[in-house]
Amino acid sequence: MYNVDEIRNAIAATNFSGELHHLHSTASTNQDAREAALNGAPHGSIWLAEEQTAGRGRGDHNWHSDAGLGLYLSILIRPSLTAHELQWLPLVTGLAAADAIENETRLNVDIRWPNDLLIGPLKVGGILVESKLTGSRVDFAVIGIGVNLYQQSFPPELGATSLALELRGQTPLSAQALLIVLLIALDKELAALSHPTSRITLRTLLLQHSTWLSGRMVHVHGPHTCTGQTAGLDENGMLLIETSEGLRTITTGGIRAAS
Repeated sequence: MYNVDEIRNAIAATNFSGELHHLHSTASTNQDAREAALNGAPHGSIWLAEEQTAGRGRGDHNWHSDAGLGLYLSILIRPSLTAHELQWLPLVTGLAAADAIENETRLNVDIRWPNDLLIGPLKVGGILVESKLTGSRVDFAVIGIGVNLYQQSFPPELGATSLALELRGQTPLSAQALLIVLLIALDKELAALSHPTSRITLRTLLLQHSTWLSGRMVHVHGPHTCTGQTAGLDENGMLLIETSEGLRTITTGGIRAAS
């Protein structure tokens, strides 16, 4: 499924050119990355698996990670960010993943705050960022990325799709090519994130890639439960919601279309 030497050569000019760990099977690439981070693994290390036996999404939801059917990886970064700025990580990762999928398949990807990748109403990928803080300083963050590639069916209750289902055989699909384009795009987005003046541009790009961030009636689930119309992002990537009681800033949780 992957030629590790080819991948290393393709990403040699990025900040991910250090350690690439290719695993045929693991419980969770995020878990592997976190354990290695605590033992001093360097910035830019990658864990890439062909199967996860205990893959996770946000809120401890399971992520279906059957062998050879999806893109499953985690990236360790040691960013110069504060705790308040961490919300940018799933968003810029979503932007990089959406760009990569669109470039490789010509499919339109919709980013749903804070971490979902959709094609139409169905979920094709997701992002899980886990971090370790010392006070307000970020010691490290692990960016987990999962994309459904070759699955031919899903239980209806999952509301999921795969790139293969959407392409219907019309375009060849390579997990390795998608991975390389994604990593190069993510390297660029993380570099932009390190410059606060670039965040206005990031907000504009996210608005272009998402039907969820502005003018959408949504229900927020999580500790900030409310219903209202999305009104963009604040300077830290938090979601703004215009409710009947005024403007609210959503710092955690998720959103769904309001019924």
